[in-house]
Amino acid sequence: MKFYAFHLMPYRHLDFEKADEYRSYWVNLPSGFYDPKLGAKLYHEYIDQLVYAADCGFDGISVNEHHQTAYGLMPAPNLIASALIERTRGRDTKIAVIGRALPIAGNPITIAEEFAMLDNLSDGRLIAGFVRGIGCEYHSSGVNPIYSHDRFHEAHDIITRAWAADKPFAYEGDHYNINYVSCWPRPVQQPGPPIWIPSQGSGETIDWAAAPERKYPMIMAFSPTDAVVRFHEVYKAKAREFGYEATGDQLGWSTPVYVAETDEIAEREAGPHIDKLFNHFFHIPVEYLFPPGYTSVRSFQAMMEFRKGIGTEKLELKGLLQRGNCIVGSPATVREKLEALHARTGFRIMAPMIQFGTLPDELVKKSTQMFGEEVAPRLRHL
Repeated sequence: MKFYAFHLMPYRHLDFEKADEYRSYWVNLPSGFYDPKLGAKLYHEYIDQLVYAADCGFDGISVNEHHQTAYGLMPAPNLIASALIERTRGRDTKIAVIGRALPIAGNPITIAEEFAMLDNLSDGRLIAGFVRGIGCEYHSSGVNPIYSHDRFHEAHDIITRAWAADKPFAYEGDHYNINYVSCWPRPVQQPGPPIWIPSQGSGETIDWAAAPERKYPMIMAFSPTDAVVRFHEVYKAKAREFGYEATGDQLGWSTPVYVAETDEIAEREAGPHIDKLFNHFFHIPVEYLFPPGYTSVRSFQAMMEFRKGIGTEKLELKGLLQRGNCIVGSPATVREKLEALHARTGFRIMAPMIQFGTLPDELVKKSTQMFGEEVAPRLRHL
């Protein structure tokens, strides 16, 4: 099993009482809530936390993309990735951008070029994560969610072909038409960086990722353990339909993780910050999260079955822990929970969210160090 520290970079200095008066923490939350002086310090703090995770032995450090929200301050994750690359120069630490929202991009060639640059700057350490972007991103970008899947597939094809090609080619699609596609520079890793697909469990995404010409790892994000098991099994079943057996290297999970000396201490220290994440930052109306046409009825029903009140009702730490929406506890407890899920699905990619909600720097580093020293080394054999 390999471990990739993951970060959302939330604006943890938010005035939550006033922000709660708004319909959502996404799309229409006034940017006046953001103090640039505090935000600038947060960027440096968060970058330091990810570099610290590399110091603690994590196999990789991970960032992602969101827009118009206090939930995550990375509308351009390539910029954060470039800073992390420089701070970890000379190491084997992977830099995972999980992921870029392809359908809302005006020109996919820019993503191909940016990722190729990052792969060069990192000497081939980049992992490219591709996502459709959650429904909120379509309200923010103005892209019609009906075309989300089609734009994603076309953008993916342009990017991967551009990475591998050694001469220009023309691309004609329903959404992108480009006469000359030529990626300068080309990525170090050929035919391109490894691609991961973070997902909430969309059936269409699983079918596409598991196809034998791709076999992309699917990373379940923020899902309770039963949902992780279900969708990992869906992926494995789809692989069998395609005529092969999926391996644990194609299955991953990302969720908030906090480690402390005992379960009691861990729950006491993490509890208020888990509350801010699930009961405030996740405050998203269903129509924002799933705009009409964004996903099929079957995928909507499957994903909503496992959300169980996230963003719509008050969630207590005890219930979140029981469902497995997060892992909080002593090193032994955290190991036990990860071992138990591994026994059910065989997944080998774990991307613990080392910071969540309003968790302060000193607790982030405490938990990260304990995970790196007392959890990860005991699970690598899985």
